Amino acid sequence: MPKFFINNEQVNNEYIRIIGNDVNHIKNVLRMKIGDTFNVGNNQSLENYIVKIHSFEKNEIICKIQEKIETMAESNIKVHIYQGLPKADKMELIIQKSVELGVEKITPVEMKRSVVKLDGKDKVKKIDRWQKISEVAAKQCGRDIIPEICNVKNIKEIVAEFPDYDSVLLCYENEKNLHLKSVLKNINANYKLKNNTELKIAVIIGPEGGIDISEVEYLEQRGAKVVSLGNRILRTETVSLSLLSIIMYEFERNEN
Repeated sequence: MPKFFINNEQVNNEYIRIIGNDVNHIKNVLRMKIGDTFNVGNNQSLENYIVKIHSFEKNEIICKIQEKIETMAESNIKVHIYQGLPKADKMELIIQKSVELGVEKITPVEMKRSVVKLDGKDKVKKIDRWQKISEVAAKQCGRDIIPEICNVKNIKEIVAEFPDYDSVLLCYENEKNLHLKSVLKNINANYKLKNNTELKIAVIIGPEGGIDISEVEYLEQRGAKVVSLGNRILRTETVSLSLLSIIMYEFERNEN
């Protein structure tokens, strides 16, 4: 069943208004008619509904709520990826697949070895495009939220956000001593000890050329755990997918 996202202001008692690009998609791509049903998720309240098309207006579609439904699409593990700016096609792949795997946020980060350099206008355009990719992926895989693609930041700006997380992992190909497996084992022990219902993890990933040693030292001094992902060097677009899969496998609560 198709899924679309709304915000609080689009809900009015037992009716929901579909606006924006979704109107064209429902009318002209899916060719839905009055009486057809689909799934709607409120990106702010996380409520989900089955709705039936009541009427087509000029710039909106009026739907009547049939029932409120419960889903388990969102994880108790909140992962924020700080992704060193890669080339555009790689960033789009990272966003799409990370959303499918359960990421909560992605922040593009300007690093010394980033090949891509964005000016003010380019940043706005890129964020808008990347947010749309996140939305499409969220619809496709049945997420209850559209993961946020944050504004481009630098190394110093992301450090200020470290206190928001239970653990900050920095993936570095030259790390030889601290392996991901042992770090996750320690996180898991502390997680169970605290009996938390939610675990927040930040992951820092370098661009195509990797993270400069000066950036590694700066981040480590400010609380990031520098970890090795194994004996092979992964492409930047592979790291987030691999790490997200492992983290969700290790920590995600299974309600079934």
